[in-house]
Amino acid sequence: MKTIIGAYLIDAPFSALNNRGIDPRAANENEVATKTINSPEGVRPYVSAQALRYWWRQVLKNKFNWNCSPVEKVGSNQAITEADPIIYDDDDIFGYMSARKVEVEGKKKPENVTVTRVSPLKCSPLIGLPIRVTSDFGVMNRDFEGDPVLYNHQFYSNILKGIFALDLDTAGTFTCINKPGSKNLSEDLVKRCEAQGMAVENSTKHYAVAADLKKKRVSETLAALKYLNGGAMHTLHLTEVTPKVIILAALNSGNNIFMGVFPHQDYEQGLINLDALNAVLEDYQDDLLSGVYIGILPGFGSENEKELMQFKAPARVTLTVTTPVKAIDGFIQEISGNDALFGA
Repeated sequence: MKTIIGAYLIDAPFSALNNRGIDPRAANENEVATKTINSPEGVRPYVSAQALRYWWRQVLKNKFNWNCSPVEKVGSNQAITEADPIIYDDDDIFGYMSARKVEVEGKKKPENVTVTRVSPLKCSPLIGLPIRVTSDFGVMNRDFEGDPVLYNHQFYSNILKGIFALDLDTAGTFTCINKPGSKNLSEDLVKRCEAQGMAVENSTKHYAVAADLKKKRVSETLAALKYLNGGAMHTLHLTEVTPKVIILAALNSGNNIFMGVFPHQDYEQGLINLDALNAVLEDYQDDLLSGVYIGILPGFGSENEKELMQFKAPARVTLTVTTPVKAIDGFIQEISGNDALFGA
């Protein structure tokens, strides 16, 4: 399994990036609560993976002009995309589930035409350090008489960490096998694939887009991290959510080996645990399919980050330490020149 893996930190100094509505436990009945999760160490703020993927997709649509699949609401509580990963870039990289039944002439029961695609792009929520959130008191009393309208909202100051993986074996490739998760294409799409010569040799019901299109979709998915933006409360908090630290590599495995290199409880000893980084690079050096790229924004973190600049990777690992944008660009440039990663 050829996989691009990434781990990153986002700075949220005064933020409410993902909210969960009115807090029924608050003293003020009109208080908007931020999303938090309980952990053994305390309460941690988080951004859901769904919200993060929405930001990511919007950047790809607006900045990179992706042809994104239209969404149709079916019934009262179901929404589906076109489920066409050949035409629509996001149906390929972000996956879909299109569950529906159609009436067929001559049959008493509707026919199940459900198709699903597991997302090649997988990501965790963004999780912060244990803190106590702040409740900010506000009033609305502009241009009307009488008592002002009172409201509160919660926010926090934190560093949020997350990981992602992009499966290079499944990006740009599709199957039509009648079992859960493997029926990616409708019968009409299969006919189109056959007509366009997209069938993979020596494989049954397995189809692929051109290698250049696959490479473009993968590269732009990574490049979008440089422009990531979104989140709640932008009017009042305007948090900039591009990664301030990022680690990227291609690996011959589905594991995200960088998940544990960011400290779990505090960053007093540095943003990256260099002992943990050295251990995973030593353990998995034979599985790396690319160099390892680490980007860190100058001035972000503490004096301890200077140790990263002198860090010596294991002998068989090529390590580049630079800024986040240059790390992303350098990694994209390296993998784009490696056709074997893309099955070409």
